[in-house]
Amino acid sequence: MSETREIVVDCLENLFVHKDIDAAKAVLHPDFVTHSPGLPSGRDAFADAVKNSPLMGGTTTIEHVVAENDLVVAHLRVQLPGSTYAVVDILRVEDGLLVEHWDVKEAR
Repeated sequence: MSETREIVVDCLENLFVHKDIDAAKAVLHPDFVTHSPGLPSGRDAFADAVKNSPLMGGTTTIEHVVAENDLVVAHLRVQLPGSTYAVVDILRVEDGLLVEHWDVKEAR
């Protein structure tokens, strides 16, 4: 497994599987930028938003991960009471830290 892929998978597992926000924050750059509408940029603001989001009440499974150079694409399945979401996260890694994020969500 590439180092970049491993950094992203560990972060996503810490955020959404283990619900360990502090462990996930350890690999977020202080100036982390997210392009996801409704989520703030910045390591602490982003982590707090995720911590307080409905996703924390669900079950997340990482279905697929593709890594190339500094980009990692992860396909997640998020199950919340009464609904299931497919989420695709794209993350950019620089110097061992996540620096940028995009996502697409589809409710099923």
